[in-house]
Amino acid sequence: MSQKVYCIAMFRAKPGQENALFKILQSLEPNSQREDGCIQYLATRHVQSDFATGESFPLVFNEIWASKAAFEAHCQRKEIVAFFEQQCVAEDGLVEAHNVCVYSDQPAHYDAPNV
Repeated sequence: MSQKVYCIAMFRAKPGQENALFKILQSLEPNSQREDGCIQYLATRHVQSDFATGESFPLVFNEIWASKAAFEAHCQRKEIVAFFEQQCVAEDGLVEAHNVCVYSDQPAHYDAPNV
């Protein structure tokens, strides 16, 4: 059974701050990519396509972690905590809104015993 965790961390910058925020997000990549359990950690930007017309935040981290424990350890690193405090929570931060979600590739109750 796969224990991988997939995280989509979306960010909307305050007006005029998208490029600056994207650079900050990219600066988090090198250390995060070296963490135990990190399979993928990539800051991406929304691009227009006639084949993908859904709505999304303009900046998104696409993350894959080997386990929920690895993801949760990442979330507690000083660098990551500081980012959220300085950019998402602080009044003068660059983030207007954010949304972080985690997913599994397993169906609900996978391998659960029959009761």
